[in-house]
Amino acid sequence: MASTGLMKFWHIRRMQNTRFPYEVVVILPGEYFVSQEPKVVYTLLGSCISVCLRDPFFNVGGMNHFMLAVPTGQDGQDSWAESRRYGSFAMEILIDEILKRGGEKNRLEAKVFGGGKIYDGAMDIGAINAAWVIDYLERENVPILKANVGDVCPRKVYFFTDSGKVLLKKLDHFVVEAIAEEEGQYHEKLQRTPLQSEVTLF
Repeated sequence: MASTGLMKFWHIRRMQNTRFPYEVVVILPGEYFVSQEPKVVYTLLGSCISVCLRDPFFNVGGMNHFMLAVPTGQDGQDSWAESRRYGSFAMEILIDEILKRGGEKNRLEAKVFGGGKIYDGAMDIGAINAAWVIDYLERENVPILKANVGDVCPRKVYFFTDSGKVLLKKLDHFVVEAIAEEEGQYHEKLQRTPLQSEVTLF
């Protein structure tokens, strides 16, 4: 099972950090990671959302990173690679991968982060994402142990898959403009251009 998991996430960036006891896994928009082995999953969030999901009995956990709640196209169809950028797909696949590794849905616990309003505009994408995922978890009867969403700041999130511990750092305002520009470009690309790769730089 472990080798299967490693093969599935072969494209995810890994790094060592002496501050942490485990390997650090870095996920980008549209990516997710699940592990039975102790890992630290890291991501950087602006208006995007990450859900840290875990079965505390089996100590299997994972995290996703999505930018939009649901597809915005008229027919709601897109490629599977692109689908992973949406919460509606990102949540389903995260839950499914945890269950494949021995987790049970009735034991799952969630922590939710992100959804900041980091750029001006008529539509607050972060707030829409946050409201959607909280509603989704409530409908799926998955308790939310912690939610840190909204505000106007980006966030760094470190999730320990074995214990469920989360380290959260809100970033200073001087980085907001750079992240807002990157998210805006990513949002336009997501809406207008079919994505060809499983990995999108953010």
